[in-house]
Amino acid sequence: MPTKYEGIVRLIDMIEKPSVDEAPSRLAALGRYILTPDIFEILRRVQPGKGGEIQLTDALRLMADREGVYAYTFTGTSYDAGNKLGFLKATVEYALRRDDLGHDFKAYLQDLLKG
Repeated sequence: MPTKYEGIVRLIDMIEKPSVDEAPSRLAALGRYILTPDIFEILRRVQPGKGGEIQLTDALRLMADREGVYAYTFTGTSYDAGNKLGFLKATVEYALRRDDLGHDFKAYLQDLLKG
């Protein structure tokens, strides 16, 4: 079902951390959600998945069957803040963009790289 808002798509299916071969698309859930309270009842019905954990992905799939679940397809850079290098990249790039930190932080990094 098309929506009238640019970048908004209706969720049809999701796979928790698929391999490259299993991935049905190039889209990824980045971990930011706006959910109705119905999610709690659905989570109680979800069976443990990968790693023996109850996966929000599985609950979202059930919710999509029951009611509309929508996603926003943003264009830009995303960082995997769940690993140390991704977290550092996000922190450094965010700091460099700040008006109150960027200039001084860039000078600090340049001095650091000079050794």
